[in-house]
Amino acid sequence: MKIVLVGYMGSGKSTVGRIVANHLNIKFLDLDDYIEDAEAMSIPSIFDTKGEIYFRKKEVEYLKQIFLNENSFVLSLGGGTPCFGNNMALVNEKTANSFYLNVGINELTTRLMKEKSHRPMISHLQDEEITEFIGKHLFERSFFYNQAHQKVKCLNHTPTEIAEMIVNKLV
Repeated sequence: MKIVLVGYMGSGKSTVGRIVANHLNIKFLDLDDYIEDAEAMSIPSIFDTKGEIYFRKKEVEYLKQIFLNENSFVLSLGGGTPCFGNNMALVNEKTANSFYLNVGINELTTRLMKEKSHRPMISHLQDEEITEFIGKHLFERSFFYNQAHQKVKCLNHTPTEIAEMIVNKLV
C-alpha cells in the first residue's frame, strides 16, 4: 500500500501521515526529511547553497527512489513538490491513493503564523502580508493539488479525524 499526502505547508500532511501510517502499521516517510537525510543538510541550507533548481532535481530523484525502493508507506510531500516537473503525474501513476489535504486560507494563516520563523518561504514576510501570500500561492498550486485522487476537507477536523477519513477512503 502506497499512500501520498499533498497540500500546502501547514496543512498537516506530516501529522496526519504519521497517524495514518501508525493505524495501518506501515512506514511513514516525509519527503523533506528524506531529502535532508540523503543530502546531509537542511532544506533551507540546500536552497541557500545549491539553489532551488538543484533542490527540485533532487526532489524528483528521491521521490522516484522512494517509489522504487519502498513497498508500503505513507508519504508526505513538500508543499511545492506536486507543482514541479511531472511529480503529480508520477505520484498518480505509482499509486491510486493520493490525497489532497484541503485547508482554507484563514486556517493556514493561523497555523503558519505560529511557526513563521521556521518556514523559509514566509519568514521574511511581515505578518500582514502572510494571508495574501498564502492565498496567491494556494491559487497557483490548487491546480496541482486537485489532481490527487481524493480531496479531504480538513476544516474543523482534528488530525485523528482526518486520518480516519483517509483510511476510510483507501482503494
